[in-house]
Amino acid sequence: MASELQRQSSGNGYLGDQQPVRLRRVLSGTSDQNYPQFNWNLTPAKRDEGVDAMPSRDLRTLPMPMGLKRAARQVQQMKVPVVSSVESWKKRKAKSLHKLRDGARRFLSFFTLWNKSFQKIGGNFGSGVQSYFLFLRFLVVLNFVSFLLIAGFVLTPSIVFRSVGTSPVNGTGPEECTFYDPNPQGLVLFYNYFLDLLSGTGFMEYSYLFYGYYNNTMVEDSSFSYNIPLAYLFTAVFYFAFCLICIIARMGTAARVAVATGGRSIGNYSMIVFIGWDYGCLGDQATKLKQKNIHYRLQVDLEEERIKKKAASLTLSQKIVLYSLRVLMAFLAFGLIIAALYCIFQATIFSQSRSGEGGILGLIFEYLPSIVITAGNFLVPLLCDQIALIERYAPGTTVIVALLRAVILRLVGLGVLLFILWSQITCDGVINDRNCKLCQYNHDVYPCWETRVGQEMYKLTLFDLLITIAVFVLVELPRRMVVDNWSNKLAQWVGRQEFLVPSNVLGLVYGQTVVWTGAFFCPLLPLINTIKFIILFYCKKITLFYNCRPALKTFRSTTSTFFFLVVLLFGLGLATVVMIYSLTEIHPSMSCGPFRFFPTIWAIVPTSFYRLSKTTQEFLFFIGSQAFSIPLFVLSCVVLCYFIALASVYGKSVALLRTQLKLEGRDKQFLVKQIEELSQQLQIPNDYAGERL
Repeated sequence: MASELQRQSSGNGYLGDQQPVRLRRVLSGTSDQNYPQFNWNLTPAKRDEGVDAMPSRDLRTLPMPMGLKRAARQVQQMKVPVVSSVESWKKRKAKSLHKLRDGARRFLSFFTLWNKSFQKIGGNFGSGVQSYFLFLRFLVVLNFVSFLLIAGFVLTPSIVFRSVGTSPVNGTGPEECTFYDPNPQGLVLFYNYFLDLLSGTGFMEYSYLFYGYYNNTMVEDSSFSYNIPLAYLFTAVFYFAFCLICIIARMGTAARVAVATGGRSIGNYSMIVFIGWDYGCLGDQATKLKQKNIHYRLQVDLEEERIKKKAASLTLSQKIVLYSLRVLMAFLAFGLIIAALYCIFQATIFSQSRSGEGGILGLIFEYLPSIVITAGNFLVPLLCDQIALIERYAPGTTVIVALLRAVILRLVGLGVLLFILWSQITCDGVINDRNCKLCQYNHDVYPCWETRVGQEMYKLTLFDLLITIAVFVLVELPRRMVVDNWSNKLAQWVGRQEFLVPSNVLGLVYGQTVVWTGAFFCPLLPLINTIKFIILFYCKKITLFYNCRPALKTFRSTTSTFFFLVVLLFGLGLATVVMIYSLTEIHPSMSCGPFRFFPTIWAIVPTSFYRLSKTTQEFLFFIGSQAFSIPLFVLSCVVLCYFIALASVYGKSVALLRTQLKLEGRDKQFLVKQIEELSQQLQIPNDYAGERL
């Protein structure tokens, strides 16, 4: 086989004159050093002797033409190697482990959450829409694991040790500050239970759902001790740290994908043409959809280039007019956001002032901040989208600006709600105020303020779920039925709705931020959010397949996925600030909760520290001393500098490779021009010249 291959290479066979230039150079022995060389004249004994000197490599990883790979594969199959029994056992062991690993991976794929649904979504709607559902699954798993963490260290010990144990601190306070009785007195009507379920009051307020029901007990035995307040605090801290690690790990994966695909250069014409097709598409409809998506991506790139050229050709007066218009529209959008935040501010104040009323009207007052926040999150982005059309940004810039405005509105709106709550709880920070002087917080309005904050986050989470179900049943389904069964021009103009991935992902980020904010005050909120996201998955899936037409305007999923995680990290940062402020600045409620006898929630840490043994205290003091922290800091700096240098080297290598690709492209263009000129001089047909090239 090898001699026949050489004869074909040296003669006029297929592998000789009729092959491309690069393949002829490889076979003739004058190829570049990048291609591996094969000596076909070696005997099997000599090949066996050279096994140790030259490690074997998989043909699939070698930079060789396909024709040469096929020939090398045939030669390898014809060769009968002589190996020892140890080497044969190693090969059989490696093959068995590989089969076992593949079998385990296939077995575990059956237990992967919604695996078949993701395949169906990706095949019919592409990876862009699939990224939303993957992000939703990530949040479902994150919330469920967080609930298991809270249940294992806080909920279960509280249930088991509720009737036993003692308080770690024997403290008393004013009698007025220790009174708290949320249970309703007298006969309770049946519909009040439904109202309590929606608002988190009544029978739900004094339950394991909220902070106020947990005791400040500590179980001590000769061989076992468990401090529930300390476990409550450390579980919350570890919960935030666990979420941070998961987000950073996922951001690292998204960043590697973005760097590998070139970030914004993914819209390059050649990459779209040669690697832009999604072979996971199933059916004619999905194929046509992918064709439209590729058409739009090319259109977006051409539109961006057209806008850049048009911006470069503007005169000074035209630039002044355009930038003035953008500044004016930016102020208008900022004014809409400020107006929405002011409405949230006023609605929260009005709701807190009328919180004592009962019945349906009292329920409306309870949900008034949630209603205003949801309405603002729906209306303001629509108006900002119309403003973005006037600003005349590039398509990619328009999407980023719209997302930033929506993020600011959602997160800052939640911050305004929390600011009003803190202001009323702490009497605007004036401890000597008559409402806060006795108990260090406004006990008359908020006898258990931690539970009240948890109720607000509970209502926001529940209201978001109810709005999603109501929109699905009352808006999306009737719209699809009207559009499909009514041939009116108005109905056809409205059409089916589009599944917009960015806005849906921002809704997930907002919901998760609410859960992080209220998890300390409502420990079972991650479980509620898990159930909410599961219901949301099926609602969105039905909406996607039955009520929506696929969006023609796609987005670059590589950079957008990383941006979504960055926004999620901002939400975690907001929740962390809220928790730190609650732990260190506000006096805990004296009538409820595991920290009722401490001046601050964090005060339990030094109190528990001095209850440890002397050896443990010295060890912890050593960890916090300069003798340990300075070497650790120096070592961290060295490791950080190493990774920075490594990243710099890799970045330079990538830049050099990209420059080399550009130079090779220019060389090819130069060669094509030279061949065209030579063919014109020698009067050679262009088709024949192209074949020779």
